Amino acid sequence: MLILAIDTATSVSSIAVADDSKIIAEITVDNRLTHSETLVPHIEAAMKISEKSKDALDGIAVSIGPGSFTGLRIGLGTAKGLSYALKCPIVGVPTLEALAYHFPVPGVYTAAFADAQKGNVYFGLYSFKEGNIIEVKPVQVLPFAEAVSYCGTLDAPVMMAGDIFRKKSAKKVSLPENCDKAPSNLLLPRAANVALLGMRMLSEGKKGNVMDMEPIYIRKSEAEVLWDRRHPETAAKSEPSSIMIDAISGERGVRND
Repeated sequence: MLILAIDTATSVSSIAVADDSKIIAEITVDNRLTHSETLVPHIEAAMKISEKSKDALDGIAVSIGPGSFTGLRIGLGTAKGLSYALKCPIVGVPTLEALAYHFPVPGVYTAAFADAQKGNVYFGLYSFKEGNIIEVKPVQVLPFAEAVSYCGTLDAPVMMAGDIFRKKSAKKVSLPENCDKAPSNLLLPRAANVALLGMRMLSEGKKGNVMDMEPIYIRKSEAEVLWDRRHPETAAKSEPSSIMIDAISGERGVRND
């Protein structure tokens, strides 16, 4: 199976081409250029380096969130366009699950973080058993300090990864004794992980619907928050529920919590 993987959920732009035996090519860049400027050139470069044709692709895997709203839309929009044009299946890989895939170590928790703005983070907790990644704590939005404190209560070592640690590195974040920050080469997302998880999902028959697949947002965008402030009568009607989106099918569901 030959697969193209895309991860633009954070400031990192990462593209990978992989098959069943190896990661053939990967381009990962973290600079100030926007994904709209770099994504397509990176895809073209990765395909050229791998010496593979787009027509040979058996699937496309894309990091589906949560993360940067703009980054997710750019990545998913590009992946859906390629899937439609090439007539190959698409699969959405949860962003924090792919980040946790850096550390397939039994007996150790991986705490995956992504910046959710205003002192908050998207936080998910994972472990590995018999080569499979297990979601220990579903992704949610928490204050950064609360998420770190929770990790300190766990009964095993915790490896922490995510862009928020790089952003806070200058502030010398204090971590609980059982927690360690991932080294810089494993701190941020990589499309290689998206490719590996995507291949597994596609081999299990899990495919997205290119027509209605959407990112996992978890929280409201800043534009929606501003709208609710200016139109409280509309916000009141929608406050009890939050829209959750299935990463595989792209179908919407309502979770009341």
